Amino acid sequence: MAIVGWHAGETQRQRGGGERKLVGTCSIGFQTCKRKMSIAGTSDPMGGNRATSDRYQELKSFDESKAGVKGLVDSGIVNIPRIFIRPPDEVEADEAEESLQYTVPVVDLGDLSSRRAETVSAVLEAARDVGFFQVVNHGIPVRFLEEMLAVTRAFHELPRDVKVRYYSREQNGKVKLDSNFDLYESKFANWRDTLFCVMGPDPLDPEELPPVC
Repeated sequence: MAIVGWHAGETQRQRGGGERKLVGTCSIGFQTCKRKMSIAGTSDPMGGNRATSDRYQELKSFDESKAGVKGLVDSGIVNIPRIFIRPPDEVEADEAEESLQYTVPVVDLGDLSSRRAETVSAVLEAARDVGFFQVVNHGIPVRFLEEMLAVTRAFHELPRDVKVRYYSREQNGKVKLDSNFDLYESKFANWRDTLFCVMGPDPLDPEELPPVC
């Protein structure tokens, strides 16, 4: 079963104020089946000035390659880079919460005309408290959702020299690829690449999408 992170309902205000834009994202995490990866440099990746400086250089090198996580997989690496390793205290905290039961919020879009306020409230609550939610009765045929997954995967499977033209960390641009939007701010990087498509307030011109999409 494939799980796609779709940040619907989130809006980003452009720098300096101004209009809001609705951003849709599809993220795919890549795995290797041919060889087993081990963890490199597990000893205190965040400790000390030297370690911090080294980590920044590793982040910068990864970012400037514009190859993303898929590029690492394609290169045949056998050790997971230190920038992707979570701090031990966070891992321990997660393990301590394993007994807790979590449920994915469900937002029902059926009969939206008569339940608009209730639906908006449900979206806001789910986005604030959990960060994602499942949408039901949305009216989108399943085949369209399956096609979205297929073309997203097809994009990420493209050669690096094709994808690199979409790679960017700039705020402008309606279609862009990056790996971890908070790469330089977070304690660790997530093992994923993301294709961003800005869907509003102005409709996205289909010609701006990669041909494979």
